[in-house]
Amino acid sequence: MTGPLMDYSCEPDHSDRLVIRGKEPFNAEPTAAALVEFPVTPEDLVYCRNHGPVRDFDSDSYTVTFKGLGKECKLTMGEIISLFTKVETIAVLQCAGIRRKEMGAIKPVHGVAWGDGVVANCTWGGARLRDVLHHLGLISDQNADNLHACFASYATLCQDDEYYGASVPLALALDTDPGVILAYEMNGEHLSPDHGAPLRVVVPGYLGARWVKWVDTVLISSEESPNFYQQRDYKVLPPEVETKEAAKSLWSKYPAMTALPLNSVIGTAYKSTSDTLFVKGYALPGSTGNVTAVEVSVDDGQTWERTQITYQGGKYSWSIWEGEVPCNAESGTVYSRAIDSGGCLQPKVGQWNLRGVAFNGWGKADW
Repeated sequence: MTGPLMDYSCEPDHSDRLVIRGKEPFNAEPTAAALVEFPVTPEDLVYCRNHGPVRDFDSDSYTVTFKGLGKECKLTMGEIISLFTKVETIAVLQCAGIRRKEMGAIKPVHGVAWGDGVVANCTWGGARLRDVLHHLGLISDQNADNLHACFASYATLCQDDEYYGASVPLALALDTDPGVILAYEMNGEHLSPDHGAPLRVVVPGYLGARWVKWVDTVLISSEESPNFYQQRDYKVLPPEVETKEAAKSLWSKYPAMTALPLNSVIGTAYKSTSDTLFVKGYALPGSTGNVTAVEVSVDDGQTWERTQITYQGGKYSWSIWEGEVPCNAESGTVYSRAIDSGGCLQPKVGQWNLRGVAFNGWGKADW
């Protein structure tokens, strides 16, 4: 797609603490070593994932359109902030392509060669979508079955469609624990342009592809979003599908991704004494429960040592963990695996797929 709206020359400044994976669109991530030093990720270490130019909008003139039950309503940012009680929740935002570079080492994949830094644990503040929809008379709790909340940003164009769109089941949006949030704050500050200002969708527990930035349209529909990023991307295809051509007829047969799987990553590993290795990292919950433990191994998984979880901010948060484990070797490789409350173990090898998404093999670091 070309044209004035795909002009990258007027982008705001980006954080200089990120490793750039692509300049147009701007895609960048911090190192895992930097991330694990902060339970709540600071603004300048939050990764940037874009499918087009980053725009800096005037929040005073920004409006959001809501559609449902044959009605259409508009709210300004001022109304969204003033009319609805602000709720806050700690939730981890993660890209579907996290650790894609590792999956690509198994066999080539399609997508940005992300490392293990496309994840951020932040406090999000804004209005519950549920409250907005009820206020506008667009929905009731009794008629949510088989409906979807579709989100769109027509404000800035993207590579593969005329707008960026995504959707989630309406029942999820109507939940209050915490439900879907139309967020205008991150870590107690106004959102920055890089992270969707003035308004973005926050869907705790779901992958970042559904957290639409610069959201300007919300539609209640009997169908999922028809957008490219909901229907023909961010899906896990079977490992035997190895080419884009082979995938063409299969996208519609597989569900859109929701939660990403149980995962752990090692950010730091070094010898603290001659016979001790210090290891620190983060762990991410999947769909079967929160992280309850993280173990590390210095002998290729023959034996495992339990580490200590030093931070966990709630059911949608990541966990920060660390530990000192016996180790006499001068160099080697250490692995990590997470365990959740449902008894699930992080697998040794993540499942390969063409798009390189949802990789969650054992965490790994050399020292």
